[in-house]
Amino acid sequence: MKETVLNKFLRYVAIDTRSDENSNTQPSTMKQLNLSKLLVKELKEMGIKDAALDEHGYVMATIPSNINKKTPVIGFIAHVDTAPDLSGADIKPQIIENYNGKDIVLNKEKKLSLLLNDFPELSDFKGKTLITTDGTTLLGADDKAGIAEIMTAAEFIMNHPELKHGTIKIGFTPDEEIGRGVDKFDVKKFGADYAYTMDGGALGELEYENFNAASAKIKIQGNNIHPGYAKGKMINSILVAMELNALLPISERPEFTCNYEGFFHITHFSGNVEQASMQYIIRDHDRKKFEQKKETVKSCVDFLNKRYGKDILTLELKDQYYNMREMVEPHYHVVETAVKAMQLANVEPVIRPIRGGTDGARLSFMGLPCPNIFAGGHNFHGKYEFVAVESMQKATEVILSIIKLYAEKQ
Repeated sequence: MKETVLNKFLRYVAIDTRSDENSNTQPSTMKQLNLSKLLVKELKEMGIKDAALDEHGYVMATIPSNINKKTPVIGFIAHVDTAPDLSGADIKPQIIENYNGKDIVLNKEKKLSLLLNDFPELSDFKGKTLITTDGTTLLGADDKAGIAEIMTAAEFIMNHPELKHGTIKIGFTPDEEIGRGVDKFDVKKFGADYAYTMDGGALGELEYENFNAASAKIKIQGNNIHPGYAKGKMINSILVAMELNALLPISERPEFTCNYEGFFHITHFSGNVEQASMQYIIRDHDRKKFEQKKETVKSCVDFLNKRYGKDILTLELKDQYYNMREMVEPHYHVVETAVKAMQLANVEPVIRPIRGGTDGARLSFMGLPCPNIFAGGHNFHGKYEFVAVESMQKATEVILSIIKLYAEKQ
């Protein structure tokens, strides 16, 4: 199984699937379909006959039950796209077998290394097989590790008919990284009673709480006047943007928060004296504090418009997803089953709130309770990303244990 999940992972990360938040299509980039089509092909080759890719970029497939009693239909979901912030093309994974527990050189030319001082969790992987980047791209473990795990589990089930199971649903989505992963996902068509996203981080992570999330886009219309004659006339959009950012609490930035603490995070800035634009993401686990944070941004924009005596700032504020906890807790057995499955796989469960979001958050509000299980990766979205093959193997075992446990339920 270890070799299988590794080979699948390497095959999938070789395909560029970066999504694009500036695109209005679904999926946002057609190159995501290259992986989706491959997954359909592989599922069919396993003998999963109904595997299909729809017009919106969703892959859905069914492994029929092989037992004579009614059990919940369980789904497993991962996303094909990688984050748009860093290149996902021409990925050159480095495979480090029997890792020695020391610093890892990623790229000699760029003098780039994974340092134990910066990433102390590396010491937990001594003796394991690590996959890293070459320091020029992300790796794509978010979420191609999850895909490889689901595909490995599916192949195992199809090759071992003696494994008793109920009906199993498999789903792969596009555009999760830009918050549009389930915009057109048909929950009824998918047909699962409960599901799990394989989209978490370190070994043992299990999440059924996530951030409430919103995006804020701000445009600033300044007034560019020759600096020699600018007194009383110039409005410098760059400086207005700096003022706005300074009004937001410094202590509520991502680099100063953890656990249940929310934040304001500026993700994009561009502009000149005449015009500027800024983008923020707003996050908080607590719904009341989340609403307060949105009001803070509104009040800062209003304050600056009053200060300058005209509406030079315009704000577009949009909710993205909400904390899945309220939708999962009434079906808490999905969490309990995942905990037991991890224990069967000799993995210590670590239940914690996810400081992000997954397709599962939105799916939970669409009527499909969907906690999030570790996929095994670390340092997602950047050149320091890595994953241990043994963690992917354990995630595969957890999937199989969940399936076994639900088949045994009375």
